Amino acid sequence: MTLGARCIIQSKYDLDVSNSELIADTRRAIQVATDFDERDTNSNFDYDFDAYRVVGSNFARLISIGELAEVMKLSLKLMQDGSRQIECSDEGLMTHEIEACLGVVTKAPRKECVPASAIVVCCDQMLRSDRVGFIRNEELRALREKFAQGC
Repeated sequence: MTLGARCIIQSKYDLDVSNSELIADTRRAIQVATDFDERDTNSNFDYDFDAYRVVGSNFARLISIGELAEVMKLSLKLMQDGSRQIECSDEGLMTHEIEACLGVVTKAPRKECVPASAIVVCCDQMLRSDRVGFIRNEELRALREKFAQGC
């Protein structure tokens, strides 16, 4: 599975695309980034570094245009599929890329963007979805507490 050229070029050069296209491109980039062959479990299999770069870039762009709520949904998918990829690999070489993408999201929330309760729920879901138990856990817990207390 490969990431489309338009998706890569768009993330690199900030082409003008609709919000729905950017969301679809990001969903596709997550799928490509986290894809692996189950037969390669417990090995250092190849993964698509460029797809992870596109995910992070698209997360930042979506947040900048007011799509934080959608990015929170996409980040949950990244946590679910990315932590599964780490769990099935030998050394979890893609951990840094996944954490970089999620770092864009955990630094973004402000109570004027989405309701505090939505951020708390998202943090809870991401913590539960982390199959390896260490992907941005401290940061997610701190963010959850901040918004649970009303900032």
